[in-house]
Amino acid sequence: MLSLVLALIMGCKEETEQAVGEEASKTEETHDRKEGEEHEENEEIFEEGEAAHLSELKFNSLGIKVAALPTKSLSGVVKANGQLEVPPQYEATVTAILGGNVSSIKVIEGDKVRKGQTLAYLSHPNLSQVQTNYIKTYNRMQFLEKEYERQKRLYEEKVGSGKIFQQTESEYQSIKAEVKGYESQLRQLNISASKIRRGEIYEYVPVTSPIAGYIEKVKVQMGQYVAPQTPMFEIVDNEHIHADLMVFEKDIHKVKKGQKISFTLESVPNSNLTGEIYSVGKQFEQNPKAVHIHAEIDKKEDFLIPGMYINGKIRTGEAPVTALPEDAIIEEGGKPFIFIAQEHLEDGKVEWELKPIEVRKGITEDGWVEIKLLEPLAEDAQVVFNNAYYLISEMQKSETSHSH
Repeated sequence: MLSLVLALIMGCKEETEQAVGEEASKTEETHDRKEGEEHEENEEIFEEGEAAHLSELKFNSLGIKVAALPTKSLSGVVKANGQLEVPPQYEATVTAILGGNVSSIKVIEGDKVRKGQTLAYLSHPNLSQVQTNYIKTYNRMQFLEKEYERQKRLYEEKVGSGKIFQQTESEYQSIKAEVKGYESQLRQLNISASKIRRGEIYEYVPVTSPIAGYIEKVKVQMGQYVAPQTPMFEIVDNEHIHADLMVFEKDIHKVKKGQKISFTLESVPNSNLTGEIYSVGKQFEQNPKAVHIHAEIDKKEDFLIPGMYINGKIRTGEAPVTALPEDAIIEEGGKPFIFIAQEHLEDGKVEWELKPIEVRKGITEDGWVEIKLLEPLAEDAQVVFNNAYYLISEMQKSETSHSH
């Protein structure tokens, strides 16, 4: 019995030691693998002295251009999205002044209209009654005006009653106010009071445009009854269309009035338009937290419509920087590189050595990229202006041939 217990104890001890050993081995393997990965991450993307080698014939056939690293004036750029808008004073909703039936519609969507142009006519049974009441009240005012002048003259000559004069004056002033009320009502209905006084009676009320612009929406139909203040038409003056961009909080300090912008329309391919900022908002919108920037468009094309979505770039100021075309820069391993070109003789023939060097990129504008050198170049250094991707391909081919 004792020997059985001892055997069990020894077996458990051996299993425990084996498990501990296996765990230690796994830990060591993990450590070694991490060290290897860190070593790979820190390893140079290109080996020292690695370069692309081209014969003069191939160099020329590829049209590779080399020159000293140039200085170019580039603008800082803030990217911003938004849409085309029209200021509120150049948009109008035309409503019915009085309730009535639509008897005529004179425009369709897209029509250009001038301020005061008739858009539609409304009919209402009470319309003739309003005009008749005005004529009666106006004629009564004419009579009282003459009576007032007569009583005033008698009163001043001390032959008339002061009480009668005051009563006549009160009636005259009261009816004058009543006439003015009717005339104001007629003006709102776009009806000429002077024509009514000449005997013309309007059967329909004209609905007119308060601004010049384009009919954006027609919201009524023939014969439809519209209550007072019912929207009938929407008009917009596209002559005052502008770019409304949203600039995020992190960029707003770079933006100011007078800066130039360029933008494209999402719905119109190859649309490249420009403008100038005339207003910078002073309040943040939420979700996203951004400020409205308004820019006048340099050339207002006919296809510009309020509500179109735009992608814009704001130029925040020019500065002289060293720069190269985008085609001269290649990214490998998440790092940007350019090529230094050196011409030499190989077996009596001209050969070009094109060596990559790591740089940092700055601002980008119109296909040019600011280049920030990590180390200064030699005074006579020549840099490559194009075909960076091809040169990387040549280097990879060279590596493959060497490995075989």
